[in-house]
Amino acid sequence: MKKSFLKIPPLRGVGGVFFDACNSPTTPPCPPQGGNSTRDEIKFFTLALLVLFNTITHAQSEWPIFRGNAQLTGVGASALPEQPELLWTFEAKGDIEGSPVIHAGTVYATGLDSQLYALDLHSGKLKWQYAALAETKASPAVSNGVVYFGDESGAFHAVEVATGKRKWLFQTDAGVISSANFYQDRVLFGSYDNHLYCLDVHGKLQWKLETDGYIHATPTIFGELAVVAGCDGVFRMIRIRDGVAVKEAQAGAYVAASTAVLGERAYVGTFANRVLCFDLNSAKMLWEYDHPQRDFPFFASAAVTNEIVIACGRDKLVHALNPQDGKVLWTHSAKTKIEASPVIVGPRVIVAVANGDVLALDLKTGKVVWQFESGSSFIASPAIAHGKLVVGSTEGIIYCFGRKE
Repeated sequence: MKKSFLKIPPLRGVGGVFFDACNSPTTPPCPPQGGNSTRDEIKFFTLALLVLFNTITHAQSEWPIFRGNAQLTGVGASALPEQPELLWTFEAKGDIEGSPVIHAGTVYATGLDSQLYALDLHSGKLKWQYAALAETKASPAVSNGVVYFGDESGAFHAVEVATGKRKWLFQTDAGVISSANFYQDRVLFGSYDNHLYCLDVHGKLQWKLETDGYIHATPTIFGELAVVAGCDGVFRMIRIRDGVAVKEAQAGAYVAASTAVLGERAYVGTFANRVLCFDLNSAKMLWEYDHPQRDFPFFASAAVTNEIVIACGRDKLVHALNPQDGKVLWTHSAKTKIEASPVIVGPRVIVAVANGDVLALDLKTGKVVWQFESGSSFIASPAIAHGKLVVGSTEGIIYCFGRKE
């Protein structure tokens, strides 16, 4: 009787990394067609599936780019202890406004001192640092052994993770605050020269799209499209292979926040005190939320799951919305403006606020379940990976929380 073999397809990971269970160095070669016994096949595929599961889980627990993943949902896959403890701090030589990222046991953070820092996640010790050409507000992004970020001179840097040495440099015509995102071998980011850029991994320009305003936000990946709303108030869906804007919609106001994409919907806040939800198939607005009493910008990017949208504003409120219709589930007053984007992890949302507090709120009620008072201020958003919470302050201090061993 002819034997049938289960085919395990390669899977795409963060930053275009592929995993193939039959060609991984951690698994034995696949059994040949018509080869071993059924029992041997079952043993092999059980092992392969376990390795595949562990690989996927490990990749999901990383935080290699701004907002954690290519869809910028701001949701952490790694669990935190109920009462995180301060594990270590690191003091940079300048304010930190860009959110740190975490990849393969290393924290990467930029600062207004023009430095990119690589720190050991477990100890906070400096591995290396790299000097940019100007102060840096952009969050770094890591893919395939390279960390990418822009600076206020308009330079976009590619730095080798292993050595901290420059791999290449690309020059735009104005400051780069937008963080990078990745699609296959493409690197995408925005600039204050009003362009969205697409480079290959060697730093060669593939295309650039001109808009009528700054691009502060990080582009989001939706299939083969990049999604971004700019300071010209236009929501765009751009084909990554050639830079053509295939769909556009009016956001109605200046947009600095990055767009979170979940399923076929996009969520973004504007400077007109609104949170918008767009259908990505039609680019039509499905709903908008506008707080009836407070009129302040949403600078921070939203965090989104199937059950809840968390948007933090300069109105000093954390807004919890129903993702289906935009209706309010609850609000929490932080009593200070919120510039940093929230992060959802398990049953809680983590929020770093301007008065220096880091809060954990219950997702169902909005009640505070954990709080840390730093005495500083936060613009940078938190990053969560491997059971640890990392965030940088405007006093240049990077904090790492988790469970003490």
